[in-house]
Amino acid sequence: MKTVDEHLADILAAVPVLPPLDLALLEARGGVLAEDVTAPVPLPPFDNSAMDGYAVVASDIADASAQTPATLPVIGDIVAGDGGVAAIRPGLTARIMTGAPLPAGADAVIPVEWTDGGGTTVRINRSAPSGHYIRRAGEDVREGQVVASAGTRLGATQLGMVAAVGRSHALVRPRPRVVVLSTGSELREPGSPLAPGQIWDSNSFMLTAAVIEAGGLGYRQSTVGDEPDKVLETIEDQLMRADAIVTSGGVSMGTRDVVKEVLTGTGSVEFHKVAMRPGKPQGFGLLHGTPVFTLPGNPVSAYVSFQVFVRPALRAMQGLPPEPLPTVTAVLDRDLKSPAGIRHHLRARLSYGPGGYTVSPAEGQGSHQMSSLASANALIVLPEDVELASAGSNVEVMRLPS
Repeated sequence: MKTVDEHLADILAAVPVLPPLDLALLEARGGVLAEDVTAPVPLPPFDNSAMDGYAVVASDIADASAQTPATLPVIGDIVAGDGGVAAIRPGLTARIMTGAPLPAGADAVIPVEWTDGGGTTVRINRSAPSGHYIRRAGEDVREGQVVASAGTRLGATQLGMVAAVGRSHALVRPRPRVVVLSTGSELREPGSPLAPGQIWDSNSFMLTAAVIEAGGLGYRQSTVGDEPDKVLETIEDQLMRADAIVTSGGVSMGTRDVVKEVLTGTGSVEFHKVAMRPGKPQGFGLLHGTPVFTLPGNPVSAYVSFQVFVRPALRAMQGLPPEPLPTVTAVLDRDLKSPAGIRHHLRARLSYGPGGYTVSPAEGQGSHQMSSLASANALIVLPEDVELASAGSNVEVMRLPS
């Protein structure tokens, strides 16, 4: 059998890195920057007010207090986007709104709460130093500063930063388009009636959601029965729209393991036994240059295989480090046995308390038991050389996506 690390290394050596595309900002969401983004101007580009209030010369209100307020004539209003007011001189003030440009000559902003709110003249009840409530040009970002580095995944705040420096497009490695397909004549669409021996398909919905959680674009294909010609035709039809294909089912040692039957010797697809539980039967290869991941049909096996192998590969396709899910060290609350030579992934509940992390394995660990997977928030990872993990010992725990 191949080890988990060997199989993952073979996958990462084969998957292609997606070429960058120049996309409009909202289309670039979730993509990974293929270039540094720099600021063409400082941010903010001009001195502006941090408050609604009055722009003043600080020395004019140096002695202002509630008992002896300073009274100043108001020469006008300055709103955000207003470029009409050029300056004020000592002894005068202008009413100013948040974000409005500071007029030349002013060196402080007095919030309206410190005044009587006058529109012709204003009484100011407190003094303030020079620079008070002023946002200085460039205090957020300097001209020429890198505001988003190559290799950054563009989420909401990163997109906002790119837009703030005037960019309408970004050069990104896009989210991989991943088609997910379940095979098996026993499968029926959820919502349809079941005949004896049939089950509703859950894998394709679960794996499509997992693709999206991993930063890809997931597309679910309807289930396909165990008909070799139909399975191969369906997979080949998806190559036009897919950067990767994920199948579940039909990869083990049964007489109707049709995915293994039709893809063996096709492109570079190969099938192996991997020393892991759950998820021993695995297949992977390139079909006309497109990565094809063939995962086991049992739902827990399929999900664990996705997190261990497919998720890192999707990151690599965007030029990101192929990192696994985040892991923590936790104290095990009961004894666990594991087969020798197998990397064992056990569903569990991870919790955090005053003493740190503790983890409790689920009662049901069968590869068909979806209920324990749905209620788990972590996977305990027992290495190949561990046959017994005792209660109270530290174990590695992989945190599942929320």
